[in-house]
Amino acid sequence: MSRSPLWERVVSYGAVGATKAPDLMNYPPEGFRPFEGRTRIGHGDARWNYAWQEAMTWGIQRRSGIRVRLAESPREIGEGTYTPVSFDTGGTPIVPDLGAHGETVYGPEGQSFIAPGDSAMLTIPFGPFRVHAPCRVIYVIDEPKRKGFAYGTIDGHPESGEEAFIVDQTDDGSVWLTIRAFSRPASWQWRAVYPALRLAQKMYTNRYFRALSGPLG
Repeated sequence: MSRSPLWERVVSYGAVGATKAPDLMNYPPEGFRPFEGRTRIGHGDARWNYAWQEAMTWGIQRRSGIRVRLAESPREIGEGTYTPVSFDTGGTPIVPDLGAHGETVYGPEGQSFIAPGDSAMLTIPFGPFRVHAPCRVIYVIDEPKRKGFAYGTIDGHPESGEEAFIVDQTDDGSVWLTIRAFSRPASWQWRAVYPALRLAQKMYTNRYFRALSGPLG
């Protein structure tokens, strides 16, 4: 595993931003397994505000039992200037979302919201083991009733790919969480234990969907 700082490491896959593609399930990046799931997590403005603020401060991961350690990075990276190039189906470059115009913004408890270019080390418990999974925030969605982010894997993560977590509120007041991803084992060592890797992935995806549906606060 690379010993360089997380912010210096590149993502470990080529199709950066592909979780935005509307046809992801039918045409995933070659060699990757796609996933898309959506569940209702509540109703009303209180649930909406709670859910998106938790999502944008790594609350989905933390409430699923994952330790999130944010990596320090130079100011120009932390201010959201990380702009990976991705393309639409016609080959036109996609302009990445920059959240609040590259500014650092904070939640009600003073925690900073996720921004493009943020790097983090996720420590994932699986039985008696702890798996370290470095990742980088690829893009942020910041719309009035739709907010979320996607992270991509960095070298050292057991998988290679990208995962997006998007919270939205529909016209009837319902609040939903959508998860979109594509992945494959990062190395032959992880391919050798792929059934266990898939089991862990499924277990944590189920936890993600439950993470924002509990009591507010």
